[in-house]
Amino acid sequence: MALATVVKVEGSSYRRPGARMLVTDDGQMTGAISGGCLEGDALKKALLAIHQRKNRLVTYDTNAVDESAIGVQLGCNGIIHILFEYIDLRRNDQPIALLEHLLQSRCEAILVTCFSTRRLQEQRGSILLTAVAADGSSTASDPGDPMLSALEGPIRQARSKRQSMLVPLGPQEAAEEALIEYLAPAPHLVIAGAGNDARPVVEAAHLLGWEISVVDGRASHALATRFPKADQVITCPAAAVTTKLSIDPWTVFVLMTHNYAYDLSLLTQLIGTPTPYIGSLGPRTKLTRLLEDMQQAGISLSEAEQKIIHGPVGLDIGAETSEEIAISIVAEINAVLRARAGGPLKFLTTKIHAQTPLII
Repeated sequence: MALATVVKVEGSSYRRPGARMLVTDDGQMTGAISGGCLEGDALKKALLAIHQRKNRLVTYDTNAVDESAIGVQLGCNGIIHILFEYIDLRRNDQPIALLEHLLQSRCEAILVTCFSTRRLQEQRGSILLTAVAADGSSTASDPGDPMLSALEGPIRQARSKRQSMLVPLGPQEAAEEALIEYLAPAPHLVIAGAGNDARPVVEAAHLLGWEISVVDGRASHALATRFPKADQVITCPAAAVTTKLSIDPWTVFVLMTHNYAYDLSLLTQLIGTPTPYIGSLGPRTKLTRLLEDMQQAGISLSEAEQKIIHGPVGLDIGAETSEEIAISIVAEINAVLRARAGGPLKFLTTKIHAQTPLII
C-alpha cells in the first residue's frame, strides 16, 4: 500500500496539510486528500509508488483555467503538493506503524514528514514520531535520529502552540522542507444515557471517527447490541462513572439520561476533571436547577467551569427529531474542540482554514 499526504498548500485547497489517504495495491482507498477531484489521479500515482516501492512527490496546480484540468471544478485556486509514501510493512518505522502507535497510546504527538519540491530529489517521507504523555514526558520513534535535535526548537513550538508548522531544512538549493504536524488524540465522547435518542448521537460521532462510550445505570438499556458502533457500553451508577473512564482534555460528555438525579450526580463529579465540554440535554430550566442544587450542596463553580457546561446542548439549527438533535450536538462539540463559534461561514471575515505558519 501507499500513503498519500498533503504536505504543502500554496493558495486555497479543499484539504490542508496533514490530510491523508491510504491506497492498497488492489485500488481500495481510505480517507481523502481533496473534495474528490484529485483522488482519481492520486490513485494512479499511489499504485505507481507501490509498484516502484519508492516515495514520490506530485504537485497539482488547480489555478488552471482549462475546464478539463484537475481541481478546476472546485475552484480551489491553489497548488497542492502531495507526498506518496510506499509502505514497507517489514519496517517498524513506516508511517502506518507510527500512526497506529499514536492511536493506541492516546496522547499528543508530533509527526515529522520530510519532502522536497525539487524534481528528482529524494523524498524521505515520515521519519519521526514524538509522543507526549499526559505528564509531559516524551518518547521518540527513533531517539538517535539527528533530525530530532535539528528540529528540537520547532517541535517544541508546535507542541506548545498545538499547531502544525512547515520548516525549511538545510541549504536552500536542496529545497527540502519538513511538515511538523501536531496530532491530538481523537475526541472521546461519553454519552450518559442509553435511551433511543442516544443512538443517533453514537451514529453521528462514529461517522467522525470519534471514540464513543455509552454509560447508563439501567442494565436493560446499556447493551452493546443496542449500540454496535460504540467502543464500550458501561452499566454503572452515576457515582462510579468517573472510575470507569480515563478522562483527558479530549474527553467530552453529554448528559441525556432523562434521569435528573443521575445527571446531577455525574455533573457534580465531572467538575474539576480535564473535560473541556459537558452538554446537558433538556430545557434551560433543567440546567439552572442542576446548578442551583450543586450550589446548595456547597459546590461553587468558577467562571471557567461554567463555560464548559452547555445547556441546552447543541447548536441552534432548528432541530426537532432525534437525528437532527444528534447533528446539532456533535456539531457544537466539534466547534468547541476547534475553538470556533459555530456560526455560518458566509459571515466569516477570515479564511476558513488557518494558515500553516512558516518558521524561518
